[in-house]
Amino acid sequence: MSTTPPPPTTDDSNSNQPTSPHEPLTKRQRQSPTLPPTLTLFTPPPLTDTTDPTTIRTSSLTSPTLKLTGHRSSVYSLSYSADGEYLVSSSFDTTCLIWSATGNCENVNVLTGHKNAVLDVKFSTGVGGGEYVVSASADHTLGWWDAESGKRIKRFLGHTGIVNAVDVPQGDGGGMGSGKLSMSGSDDRTVRLWDARVRGDVGVLEHDFQVTAVAYGGGDGLVVYSAGIDNYLNAWDIRTIGGASSAAGAGAGGSKGGGSMTMKMKGHTDTITSLALNPKGTHLLSNSMDGTMKTWDIRPFVEDGGKRQCKTFVGGTHNAEKGLLNCAWSSDGSMVTGGSADKVVHIWDELTSEELYYLPGHTGCVNSVIFHPKENVIASASSDKSIFVGELSGSI
Repeated sequence: MSTTPPPPTTDDSNSNQPTSPHEPLTKRQRQSPTLPPTLTLFTPPPLTDTTDPTTIRTSSLTSPTLKLTGHRSSVYSLSYSADGEYLVSSSFDTTCLIWSATGNCENVNVLTGHKNAVLDVKFSTGVGGGEYVVSASADHTLGWWDAESGKRIKRFLGHTGIVNAVDVPQGDGGGMGSGKLSMSGSDDRTVRLWDARVRGDVGVLEHDFQVTAVAYGGGDGLVVYSAGIDNYLNAWDIRTIGGASSAAGAGAGGSKGGGSMTMKMKGHTDTITSLALNPKGTHLLSNSMDGTMKTWDIRPFVEDGGKRQCKTFVGGTHNAEKGLLNCAWSSDGSMVTGGSADKVVHIWDELTSEELYYLPGHTGCVNSVIFHPKENVIASASSDKSIFVGELSGSI
C-alpha cells in the first residue's frame, strides 16, 4: 500500500531562502518603526531693496495713519495748538472736539454751547501759556473757550448773520492782546474785531458783500485781510478803526466802519473760501470756488511793477455744495494744501507749484487740511464725519 507524501509547508522565517541551490541569498528588509514627521525650520527670504527691516517712525503717533471718529455730522474745520500737543475740530453737529495730537489721538474734551453748526475754529495761546479756543458758528455768535476745562469763558455777540470764518494773530500778534484777540467774517457783510478782555467788539469793517474768509497779517498784527463773494482780497489798516460806535463814519479807501482799506487784489474768478498767512508773514494763500489756490505777496513794497499775485495751484475741486474749503501752509512754508471736493487730500510744493502728494481715503468732501506745527504730520477733516491724522513720507 503506497502513501502520498504531505504537501510542503511554508515557513515565513525561511521565505528569503533560495528555492533552488543555484539562486543567491537575498537580505531581508528590516522593518523600521514609524517615525514622527521631521521638523522644518522657516528660513525668511533674503532682504530686497524694497524691504525695510525696521519701521522708521517720523512722528509721535502710534500708527502712521489714524482715523478719529466722534462727530455726528460733517467736520468743517481743524486747528493745532501752537505747541502741537492738541488738535481741535468743529462740526455741523454744533460741537467742537479737542483731541490729543500724540499717541492714539484720544478725545480729551468736548466744547458744547453753540445752537447751530460750528463753521470755523482756531487755537489761541495766551502769554502765560494758557490754551484757548475761539469758534465761529451759524448761530451768529462766536465762543471763547478754555481748552483745558472745556468751559465757555465768553460769547461774542454783534453779528446779525452766519459767522463764516475766524482767525487769531500768529504768535502773540507782536505783543498786542496777550493772546486774547480774534477777528471774524460774516454773512452780515462785516468783519468784526474782538478782545476777550472787553465787552462787545472793538472794531467793525463793513463790506458791500458777504465775507467768507479772514486772516491776520504778520508782525505787529495791525493789518488784517478779508475776502468774500465779490472775488476780491482786501487789506485793512486797523489802526484807523474807532470801534463799533463809530461804524457810521466811512474811512478812507472804502471802509464804512472806521478802518482804512490799503489794498484790493483781484485774481480769482469765484468766491474766496479761505485765507492763510505764511510763517514768515510775507505771503497770503487763498482758496477759491474757481478751483484754484493762489499766493499773494503782501509785503509793503513788491517788484514787477506792483504785481502781487504770485503762484497758482491747481488740482483741488469745489462742487455744488459751495462749502468754505480751507487752505494752509506747512510750518516751514515749503508746502501748501487745502480742502477739496474730490475726497482727496492734495499737497503742493510751494516753490514749483507741483503736486507732491495725492492722498485718497475720505468718502466725502475734504473740508479742511492742516499741517502739524512741529512734526511731519497732516490732519484732514471731511463731510464723512471723520478726521484722518497721518505721517507724510520723508521722500516723494
